[in-house]
Amino acid sequence: MARTIGVDKWLSVLDREYLSGFVEAGGGSIKFALADEDTRTELLTAVRERCERLDYLHVSLKATDLRVHMPQDIFFHVASKLDWRCLARRMVLGLAEESGFQIDGIDPAVAANVFQTIGDQNSLPSRSVVQDLRPAVEERVSKNRQMLRDFRVAMRYLCLNEVSPDHALLKWLTGSRVGLVREFSVYTRIDRTTARHFIESTATWVRLAGYCGTVLSIDNSRVAVKRNPRDGLKYYTSAMATDHFELLREFIDGINRMAGTMIIVTPNEDFMEPSRGSETRNVDIYPALQARVMEDVRDKRLVNPMASLVRLRGNAVTGNEALQSV
Repeated sequence: MARTIGVDKWLSVLDREYLSGFVEAGGGSIKFALADEDTRTELLTAVRERCERLDYLHVSLKATDLRVHMPQDIFFHVASKLDWRCLARRMVLGLAEESGFQIDGIDPAVAANVFQTIGDQNSLPSRSVVQDLRPAVEERVSKNRQMLRDFRVAMRYLCLNEVSPDHALLKWLTGSRVGLVREFSVYTRIDRTTARHFIESTATWVRLAGYCGTVLSIDNSRVAVKRNPRDGLKYYTSAMATDHFELLREFIDGINRMAGTMIIVTPNEDFMEPSRGSETRNVDIYPALQARVMEDVRDKRLVNPMASLVRLRGNAVTGNEALQSV
């Protein structure tokens, strides 16, 4: 029987070696954690709590709710969960503090107009604050080549203008057609070809806005369902599953471009099992991903918590289960 490691023990290693070190410093990492449904739920709760404590922005994605084999769907889901206006205000407040403005007590989540709020606190008209901070926005945002050009254009506009929740740029970020934003000199369609680069740009932007980084939790256990249960949830054909595994392989190969990001993928327990029968949804159908996560060397008694792939158990373990764990 495969060796397992408890959720809390594994996450304590991620805290120490990654979230409080490597990822916080701007690195990127992707981990695979095989677990049953109850353990995945326990893991998600624990990850969310750690992100709040360590000041990471956390987004959870489930293959039951969105097409995880389509990178644009992943980006649109992430974008729909972010408060882009608050991120822009956080960026402005950070630049204001660097420039010597007093910003104590200003909450970016509730400030109606961040420039007006900064001006009121520093006895200056909002127009003067904008003029003083515009060069810093241009330097830090517009010239940052780690982000796509159109993404930079959008973020610059959000920094320098207080927009409504239904603004065209916000709609574009969450899936509306590109024609809505051409007046802002934004021309790129967010689709299967470009979406992964927008995800990378978002990871950079989250750190610029003052967070330690981003944690994406992807529950892709649904991909393993072989026959369509017709329960109203997403169903994945073998071709879709292959596309999903290819996307995960692309994330692995490009993780160095996702600054300050950890991706935690939680397949079901059959993910690494040998194929049985003609139809399969495990990693056997995409050897390129299998080669990147397979365990080349495995200790008979111990689990390596820093491996690319681990098998998790819930924290409550009794009886014979404890004999198979560490």
